[in-house]
Amino acid sequence: MNLSLYTISAFIIVDTDGHRVLAKYYHPPGDPNAGSKKLTTFKEQRSFEKGLFQKTKKAGGDITLYDGYLAVYKHSLDLICYIIGSTSENELMLLSALSSFIDAVSLLLRNQLEKRSVLENLDLVLLCLDETIDDGVIVETDAAAIASRVSRPKADTTEIVINEQTLLNAYQTVKEKMQQRIGQL
Repeated sequence: MNLSLYTISAFIIVDTDGHRVLAKYYHPPGDPNAGSKKLTTFKEQRSFEKGLFQKTKKAGGDITLYDGYLAVYKHSLDLICYIIGSTSENELMLLSALSSFIDAVSLLLRNQLEKRSVLENLDLVLLCLDETIDDGVIVETDAAAIASRVSRPKADTTEIVINEQTLLNAYQTVKEKMQQRIGQL
């Protein structure tokens, strides 16, 4: 029985042609599968991604087994997002992490989860991924919490407008205070 917190082996986003948009592979310390050293080279990763895409390119599934891994995936407009885990992992937990990531990114990108917007906002997408999964451990499954941690701070709506009138008021206040202090001496 696997009692480790390290549940995720990889997170992958590919476009509808099977080309990598984003991929992050996790090799945590003390991993029971560390002896096999699968998916450590770029060539192995690309081969895995191509085969996985060929198996899942048709919409209509959420979970599949491929090459000794459990793949949970969701189709978007022109993207497919995958979370890869070992076959002994809980499918519902992986699906929950994937759904929360997609929902958080959708919130941040204003429901435009497509290749162009993901590439233009890659910094936000990677931050969302890091807030959801940390070194193979699922950290957060609440989309609103993830989006709130990642979102850019909004500009202060009560900006101070500096014009001649405010400068004159400040000058008058300083002048009066100085006269009061001089009068006290």
